Amino acid sequence: MLDSCVSELELGAVLLAYRLKGESSDELAAMLCAAHRSFEPLHVQAGREHARPVSIPSYNGARKTPNLVPLLSLLLAREGVPVLVHGVTEDPGGVTSAELAPKLARMLALRRRMGVRNSTHTLVKILSRSRSRGSGSSTTRTPSIARVFTGLFTAHPDAASGSALLARGTKGEAVADTRRQVQADWFHDDRVETLISPEHSQPHAPHVELPEALDAATTARWMESVLRGDVPVPTAVARQVEVIANVVRKPLDNQPNPI
Repeated sequence: MLDSCVSELELGAVLLAYRLKGESSDELAAMLCAAHRSFEPLHVQAGREHARPVSIPSYNGARKTPNLVPLLSLLLAREGVPVLVHGVTEDPGGVTSAELAPKLARMLALRRRMGVRNSTHTLVKILSRSRSRGSGSSTTRTPSIARVFTGLFTAHPDAASGSALLARGTKGEAVADTRRQVQADWFHDDRVETLISPEHSQPHAPHVELPEALDAATTARWMESVLRGDVPVPTAVARQVEVIANVVRKPLDNQPNPI
């Protein structure tokens, strides 16, 4: 499918079938293997304190709340963590933040023709763009997708390229929801650790004065005020930054931190 060896009719039928039934963890692992072979991976050096790189997917865009993925990325970078944000440049009705590989981009663009998302939109949430064993920050909307991702990271640990963080994000974007604190699980070295547990999660996070307008320019100005210290970092996002920074500075059992 990525190499355009399937006719449009067959491709549409397969993608719609997967949209209805969903992907199993085994199927997703095979798709991920093919996806990683479809582009040239990047070489990323470790950051301060040997921090491994973090890969953040950004494909859904923001519609009802500001897109704070750039803020998460900048806060991590300020902590000395190398960050790669990958995603799409356009999303009808949403504010996006990045771009990706051409073969996968072609599959993602089919959403406009078919009217529904396809397996590629699930796949890119767990994609690794780097050769180094870093950490991916995955996000999910529904319990069913969370179960598939859990099965994938458990049964196919190599798919996570070393380690992966899984939590419910904001409208599918891999940034903590400022309105609530949710569970976060770390998959690494053939095991899983709950870094933010349900009993420590709160249904409602402290109120945050977000920008009223959702456009990119207004959101960017608000994020600049946060980075200057004029506006406090949302509690849920600050906790997410803390968790990710701690994770990427810990050596994996299968491989020490890169130097």
